[in-house]
Amino acid sequence: MDKFEKLTGVVAGIDRPNIDTDAIIPKQYLKSIKRSGFGPTLFDDWRYLEPGEPGGDHAKRRINPDFVLNQKPYDQAKILITRENFGCGSSREHAVWALMDFGLKVVIAPSFADIFHNNSFKTGLLPISLTADQVEQLFLELNQHVDSSSGYSLTIDLAAQAVITPAGVRMSFDINEFRKHCLLEGLDDIGLTMQHAEQIKAFESQYYSKAPWLL
Repeated sequence: MDKFEKLTGVVAGIDRPNIDTDAIIPKQYLKSIKRSGFGPTLFDDWRYLEPGEPGGDHAKRRINPDFVLNQKPYDQAKILITRENFGCGSSREHAVWALMDFGLKVVIAPSFADIFHNNSFKTGLLPISLTADQVEQLFLELNQHVDSSSGYSLTIDLAAQAVITPAGVRMSFDINEFRKHCLLEGLDDIGLTMQHAEQIKAFESQYYSKAPWLL
C-alpha cells in the first residue's frame, strides 16, 4: 500500500452518527473481492436516486444533487468528517475499499466501530479520533466555507499526529505506534511479511532438506 506521511486535502462532511457499513457500501456489491472499482458505489443509496446493480453503468444513473459527494469541490475530497460510531454494522472490508477507491485517505470522527477501525489500517485509510467538541468545531468551519469554490481543507501530519486547520490550529490525535509505523512505511500485512523474505527462504530450505518428501 502507499505510504502515508502528510496530506492536505479538501474536506467533505456527513453530519450523521452511526453510519453503518451497509450505508457505506450496500450488500449487493460485495460479490467482488478486488479492492478496486467500488468508488462509484460508495454511499450508493444516498448518492443516487434509483437502485443500482453490480456490473451496471453507474454513470447513467440519476445522481442525488443534494448529497455532498456529488457536489463540487467535495467530489474531490480526500478527508471525510463525520460523527460518532462510524463504520458500525457488519465487518465488510469493502467499506474501506469503497472509501479509498473514491479517493478518501482520512476519516475523522469522535469514534469508530472496532472492526472498521482495524480494517482501515490494513488498507491504508487513516481513521482519526478527535473529541466531539473538536469535530463540532471542524463542522462549524466547514459550514463557513460552504459557498467557497475551493472548499475547506485540512492538513494531516501523521508523523506529528496532528490535524492542522487553515488558521494553523493543531488538533493532536492518538495512534498506536506500530500502526503509525506501518502507515508511514506503506506496509500492509503482506509487506510486513515480505520484510522477512530471506529468513522465510532460509527456513524453507532447511526444512525441506530434512523432509524432502514434502517437495
